[in-house]
Amino acid sequence: MDVDRDTIRSRSTDAVFDRGVNYRDEGRIQQLDRFDELVTASVSGSKLYDVTIEFGGRSIDTQCTCPYDGGGDCKHVVAVLLDIAAGPPQDESSRVEAALDEVSVDDLRGFVRDALAEHSELREQFLARFGDDHKSVEEYREEIAQLFEQHADPGVYDAIDFSRFFEIAEQYRDRERYLTAATVYRAVFEEIDEKYNWIDGAYDHYAKTSQIALDGYADCVLATDPTPEEFDTYAGVLEARAMTEPPINDEQFWRALDDLEERYEQ
Repeated sequence: MDVDRDTIRSRSTDAVFDRGVNYRDEGRIQQLDRFDELVTASVSGSKLYDVTIEFGGRSIDTQCTCPYDGGGDCKHVVAVLLDIAAGPPQDESSRVEAALDEVSVDDLRGFVRDALAEHSELREQFLARFGDDHKSVEEYREEIAQLFEQHADPGVYDAIDFSRFFEIAEQYRDRERYLTAATVYRAVFEEIDEKYNWIDGAYDHYAKTSQIALDGYADCVLATDPTPEEFDTYAGVLEARAMTEPPINDEQFWRALDDLEERYEQ
């Protein structure tokens, strides 16, 4: 977990870096936890924002639920990185590994069952990794629509965190259940497009999120080695969104469709 002040400064604008310094000095980091190379934190601003930082060798992957859509990391991420640079937090992974070595299978099963009963998001990730059934695109879209409704005031100004949907899709991809993963990606880009007139901030965040979902959808479709008839069905999903009125994101969907067709022909 190697990061220094100069590296943090290079990842943000000067103004954002200074605000991040102030946020840390003001004690705005409410909670900071580490599990191996993953750090999660809560930072108070106009509201409480969730920060996730993952260290992978020389790379640092950062996410924040704030609406910042400028260049580099936001002030909340900067504040957390500065805190890590000052002294890496205690790693809880070794304690967990030690406990796992000692716990019985029955006790572990009971704990997992109770945790899955209490936490719906964890339950969904568990089923994505180990279960055989899955939700429909309409069910996923309904969950995403609820997120928009929760953030509407009256417009949506914040960057909604869709990471759990991408994590679910990755679980399915790891199991080579590509069409199931494609269902999740499709729900993300369709519902963002459907609710785009609600969005009144963090535009870059939603454009990037849609593109990630579109890229994931294309990768999964091609991974199934579809017949021409099957491909037409999957490509038709993108064409339908490109032709949806009003044509807010039509160019993005046309580009995604052209890219998908070009890759299929190759």
